[in-house]
Amino acid sequence: MKLNNIKLLVPMVLMLFFAVSCSDDDNGVTIPDPDMEEEMEEEEEEEEEQQQSTVVDLAVATADLSILVEALTEAELVETLQGDGPFTVFAPTNAAFEAFLADNNFTSLDDVPDDVLEQVLLNHVVSGDLMSGDLSTTYVSSLSTAGVNEMNLSLFVDTADGVMINGSTVTTADVDASNGVVHIVDQVIGLPNLVDHALYNANFSEVVGALTMDGNTTFTDLLSDGEQMFTVFAPVNEAFTDFENPNGNELNTILANHVIAGTSLAAADLINMYANTAATNEDGDNLSIYVNVDDGVQLNGQSMVVVSDVVTTNGIIHAVDTVIDLPTVVTFAVADSENFSSLVGALTAEGQPDFVSVLSSTTDNAPFTVFAPINSAFAALEEVPSGETLTAVLNHHVIAEANIVSGDLSDGLVSPATLEGDSVTFTEADESFTITDGAGNMGIAIVKADVQAINGVIHAVDTVLIPDTEN
Repeated sequence: MKLNNIKLLVPMVLMLFFAVSCSDDDNGVTIPDPDMEEEMEEEEEEEEEQQQSTVVDLAVATADLSILVEALTEAELVETLQGDGPFTVFAPTNAAFEAFLADNNFTSLDDVPDDVLEQVLLNHVVSGDLMSGDLSTTYVSSLSTAGVNEMNLSLFVDTADGVMINGSTVTTADVDASNGVVHIVDQVIGLPNLVDHALYNANFSEVVGALTMDGNTTFTDLLSDGEQMFTVFAPVNEAFTDFENPNGNELNTILANHVIAGTSLAAADLINMYANTAATNEDGDNLSIYVNVDDGVQLNGQSMVVVSDVVTTNGIIHAVDTVIDLPTVVTFAVADSENFSSLVGALTAEGQPDFVSVLSSTTDNAPFTVFAPINSAFAALEEVPSGETLTAVLNHHVIAEANIVSGDLSDGLVSPATLEGDSVTFTEADESFTITDGAGNMGIAIVKADVQAINGVIHAVDTVLIPDTEN
C-alpha cells in the first residue's frame, strides 16, 4: 500500500473509533439514583393500594370521616359498600355529622333510630362511578328507599357553581376507589320532603316565592306534612314569568290546582285520567285535573311535564312548563278529545250560538251542570241534528245556575230546567244513577261523574239527550 493511501486511512479509522465510542457511551448502563427509585416504588405502592381500597377503606383512612365510618358500622352498611358497586359516595365530614346531630336534637349516633340512620346514609350513595366531570345539573336517584311507596329518593345535583347535592357542597372531589368514587361534602344530606326539594332547585324559586308570599305558610306547612302523600305539578320559573292570570283567579287556588292530595303518582302511574286537586270551588268541591299521556304528559290540555319523578319522603314532583289555570267546563271538553271531540264539534258547528263563551263564563248563569255525551254517543245517532234542532239538543244537556254533583242525586229526582226548558229525571241503579231525558228515553248511563270545573261540573253520558219536542 502506498504511503499516501495509509495517511488517508488513519484519520478515517480514528473517526470511526470515535463514533463507536460515543455510541457506546450513549447506550451505557446508567447508575440508578437510590432516592428516586425508592420514591417511584412508594408511588407505585400507593397507587396499587388505592386501587385495592374500597370506598369504605378510603373513609377509614381519612380522619375527618371517622363519624361516617362509625355510622356505617352502626347501620351495618360496611359490607354493602365493600361490594362490587360501583358506588358514588357523598361523604359528610365529622363537622357535618356533628351539625346534623345537633340540628335534630340527637346527642350521639346512638340516638338516631336505626332505620332512619340507614336511610340517611343510603341517601349519600348513588349507583355508578360518577366523577365530578360526569356530574351535571340534573336529578339522580340515591340508594335510599325512604321515598313514597318505597321509591328511591331523588338527589338534585347543581353544578352552577362547583358541585352541590341537595344543598350540600362538595369540598373534595374524585377520591378514586376500587369500587367507585368518594366526594367529600360539608353537610349531611337528610331525607327531603316536597318543600325541601323545591328549595334545592333554583328553577323553582318563583313557585316557592308564590307559596310563601306575604309570610303565608299554608302551602309549605301542608307540603311538609309527613302524614300525607302528594303529587305536585310544579311550574318552572319561566312558566310563572309567562303567566298573566287572564281570568283574575285567586293565586292560592291556582297553586292548589297543581296539587293532588292523598296519593303520589309517578310517571309510570299516569294514564289518560281525571284526578282531584286540592283546589275547590265555592261549594267546597275539589276541582278536577285531566291527565293525557298520548304524547308525553299533558295537563288540562295546556301544560306539559318537562321533568318527572322527583321523589321525596311525602310525595312526587313533576316539573311543568306552564301554570295550570283554573279549568272551566270548556277546558275539559277541549282537553279530553278522546271522549268529547264530537261534542266540541257540535258546540262549535256553524250556525250555533257561541256555546264556548257561554260555558266559559264564571259569572253569567254559572255554575253549570253539563251532561256531556261521549264520542260513541254521537256516533250512535241515526241522524246528527243540525241547525235549530241541534241547538235545542245541546241546550238540553246544560242546567244553568246549579253545580249538581253525584252526591246531590237521589232516586226519582227531577232536575231544574235545562237551557232548553224541560228537565231530566234521575233513577238509582247499581250504586249509580241513570237519566231519563225530556223525550222519555230511559236508562241513559252516567259513565264518568263529577268532572269538576271552577264554573260547573261535567257528567259524561253514553247517549245524546233528546229534549221534549212537544214543548
